Amino acid sequence: MLEIVLKNVNKYYGNKRVLRNVNFEVKTNEKVALIGPNGCGKTTILRIICKEENPSEGEVFIRKEAKVGLLDQYPKEELNPLIVKRILYDTFQELNELKERLNQEEKKLQEGMDLEKTIVRYTKLQEKYIKEGGYVIDSKIDKLVAAFHVENLLDKEFGNLSGGEKTIVRLIGILLKEPDILLLDEPTNHLDITMLEWLEKYLSTCNKTLVIVSHDRYFLDKVVNKTILIDNGEEEVFHGNYSYFLKENEERVMREFNEYKNQQKQIEAMKAAIKRLKEYGKLAYPCGEKFFRRAASIEKRLEKMDVLEKPKNNENINLNFKVEQRSGNDIISFQHYNLSIGEKELLKNTNCFIKYQEKVCLMGPNGTGKTTLIKAIMNHDPSIKIGSNVKIGYIPQNIVFEDENQTVIEEARKYFIGLEEHLRSALTKFLFYAEGIYTKLNSLSGGERLRLKLFCLMQQDNNLLLLDEPTNHIDINTKEILEEALKEYKGTILMISHDRYFINKVATRILMIEDHKLISYVGNYEDYKRTKERMQ
Repeated sequence: MLEIVLKNVNKYYGNKRVLRNVNFEVKTNEKVALIGPNGCGKTTILRIICKEENPSEGEVFIRKEAKVGLLDQYPKEELNPLIVKRILYDTFQELNELKERLNQEEKKLQEGMDLEKTIVRYTKLQEKYIKEGGYVIDSKIDKLVAAFHVENLLDKEFGNLSGGEKTIVRLIGILLKEPDILLLDEPTNHLDITMLEWLEKYLSTCNKTLVIVSHDRYFLDKVVNKTILIDNGEEEVFHGNYSYFLKENEERVMREFNEYKNQQKQIEAMKAAIKRLKEYGKLAYPCGEKFFRRAASIEKRLEKMDVLEKPKNNENINLNFKVEQRSGNDIISFQHYNLSIGEKELLKNTNCFIKYQEKVCLMGPNGTGKTTLIKAIMNHDPSIKIGSNVKIGYIPQNIVFEDENQTVIEEARKYFIGLEEHLRSALTKFLFYAEGIYTKLNSLSGGERLRLKLFCLMQQDNNLLLLDEPTNHIDINTKEILEEALKEYKGTILMISHDRYFINKVATRILMIEDHKLISYVGNYEDYKRTKERMQ
């Protein structure tokens, strides 16, 4: 059964065309990924499906009576002061109003007011309340809260929760409405590994139609069975998960490129034939008319030919971290180390040794001290020994520049040595073009901030990179480029990440925070999982 149909959907914002004749279908219980570069229109498609926005042109059909729920990437209630329990109960607003009316009628019955009419009204209201599930609200909430293991959050203010906790609470609120179609915009943002794995299992087995926007490739491989690429405003449908898309897309691009090359050869051959026939016609004058006729015939065929466009290569950032001055063999070390925030104990009596050219990923549940430890290293905690000749480059989770009123080129100029024209040329490799180099820093997106920070880091001779969630806010193409650059990096890396695909590509060792200790596992995320399975 068809749940969603988009037919020739176009979307304009002013003069900018975001979607161009987009067509696709989603069937009942399909789990679909929308992928593509940042700004290509993925979130716009979700908002059109749930009718928060209208298409400029085209048609959108949703199955009659299907309920649609949207988990927005940028929710409006981030600072909601209500406690979580109240927010979940407020999900049932209509039932709550109905219950209030029932209470009012009960009060009238107790007071003996107009009994006959009151009983009729009360009975009708009660029947409706029962039919719509009023008496099972508690069990619905308890069931989902238990399933997501967030019982400890019920009495906390929503505004004080972590990003991952807010995402889970909002998802529970949406699921309580029992939608048939679930639209998820970057659902894995801010989730730690434990939450991610639980959500993957839940979504991959739930009996719902899903449309998911995500840059988490590992998550998409686990959950979806259909992938729709949105690029240059147009769609391309692949009937499989992300890995299937990669394989099929590579073959498609190669096929299109070969078709383009073959057609170009044919065009060149036809042009050469036209030129040759015309020359024969001139040489055979006055009897060369037949050569000119044949040349004209080929010209007509050439004019009618549907000329293929050359397949476009993705715009790549040319990342190349140079390490001219190497460090010693011992990079970071500490023994019997304790770390806390206020009265909260994060690490207790733990040890750590990181050696030259290791690529170490620091992992653990949210709130266990990963970012705090990175900052302690950056701030030269006296209990942490930094090796000789170590020069640190740091990318924080939330990138903030010293003067947010400066422009991209002004910030870049602080680190770049060379002529202005060379600086401009270098910035284009990081996708800052023309007037874009004069954009103020406070107007940059998360992905743009990362690209500029990477540019600045690469102008320095850093032999230790500290990276706190470096793949947040960047699209898949940029992630892949960053992965290749970090794999080739000749220095040492200590990074925090929940992006398991990224970890598998880059990490050579995992440091997992378990029971206030740093436990070392050799290899990447898959190696860590296999080790844990053997230990169980």
